[in-house]
Amino acid sequence: MTRLLLIEDNDRLRETLSAGLRAQGYAVDTATDGLDGWRQASEAAHDVIILDRMMPGLDGLEVLRRLRTSGSSVPVLLLTARDAVEDRVAGLDAGADDYLTKPFAVAELLARLRMLLRRGQHRADPVVVLDDMEIDTVARSVRRAGRRLHVTPKEYALIDYLLARPGEVISRAELARHLYDDESEASANAVEVLVMRLRRKLHPPGAAPVLHTRRGFGYQLGGEP
Repeated sequence: MTRLLLIEDNDRLRETLSAGLRAQGYAVDTATDGLDGWRQASEAAHDVIILDRMMPGLDGLEVLRRLRTSGSSVPVLLLTARDAVEDRVAGLDAGADDYLTKPFAVAELLARLRMLLRRGQHRADPVVVLDDMEIDTVARSVRRAGRRLHVTPKEYALIDYLLARPGEVISRAELARHLYDDESEASANAVEVLVMRLRRKLHPPGAAPVLHTRRGFGYQLGGEP
């Protein structure tokens, strides 16, 4: 699953963005200030960092400098209310990969995020093949026997998480923690319902099963039925 780190001290904006990103199928870690953001960026791997420039204590530019000095090449999207040319230049010189001025449309942030993910794609080949199923990890699309399947962001997030550990059985509790924001969403059967919906799309008549239920253990993508 694509994992993002959102470092933003404005509570309302942070909550709005994190909810919107999760709705698109991303896993999102959040930090409320630069120091916490730097700690999380140092301790865990992220595919993209969305970083506010103006924060109390450790500001966004200092977080950027520390990241680049430490050798990190993770793509960084810098958010700021300052739109002067010299401010944009300072952010890019500090190591930002892209720059978005507040206020902005969430659709534009998502487009820039997709661009950074394409640019910083860690896999040599973004298309993963599993039997006759193809998963394009950049376009976030799924094909079975050459036919494109219309999966929801949450269904794709499930595929992406299982795909990162092919053949491994992942428990329902672990999937619930990664797929849902809160306990009310992650009800006892939420994952089961999601798997059931996705299985209908992945397993058309005559197709071999690729998403397996291991009773008492969890779910598995690929492997023997």
